[in-house]
Amino acid sequence: MPKIVDHDERRAEVLSAARRVIVRDGIDAATTRAIAKEAGYSNGVLAHYFADKDEILLSALRQSHQRIRARLTRKVEGVTGLAALREVLLDNLPLDGERTQESRLEVSFWSRSLASERLAEVQRAEADELRAAVRELLGQARAAGELRTDGNLDDLAEHLLALVDGLSLHLLLYPGRLTRVDLERLMLQALDRL
Repeated sequence: MPKIVDHDERRAEVLSAARRVIVRDGIDAATTRAIAKEAGYSNGVLAHYFADKDEILLSALRQSHQRIRARLTRKVEGVTGLAALREVLLDNLPLDGERTQESRLEVSFWSRSLASERLAEVQRAEADELRAAVRELLGQARAAGELRTDGNLDDLAEHLLALVDGLSLHLLLYPGRLTRVDLERLMLQALDRL
């Protein structure tokens, strides 16, 4: 009897392997050979599911974003304004093992996106979605009278997202300088100033 293969499961295994290689060894080390080895498959199996390395990388990034989006949706269910904004921003910081891996994956794609318009488009679309969510939550907070500042909400959104990116990058690059506790404290201070 022929072996029954769950194609969706196999594809997900390849993407999980790609994420592990990227997080552990860097995006340049994420060759199809390294990904196949990590997944326990041959290069031929990868070729069956993905056109090329870039498709694997894009799919791994999209899958990570989908998991983050689903987690955030659960966290902010029934919450609005500053409380929801706090959840969204803290969730985007590397405050635990899972989010540290997500941040490492994301940062790994930044430099590659500078040289690949296809990757850059995905990064921009995802960043635009997050920016829109932050902007919407700031608007909710202002409408509810939760903001002490009358600053431009677009500018506030940019500042908060730049803080998320900067703090995340600093923790990854300079782990002796900042701790996860520091990141959370600094983000909460920024929110308190609003």
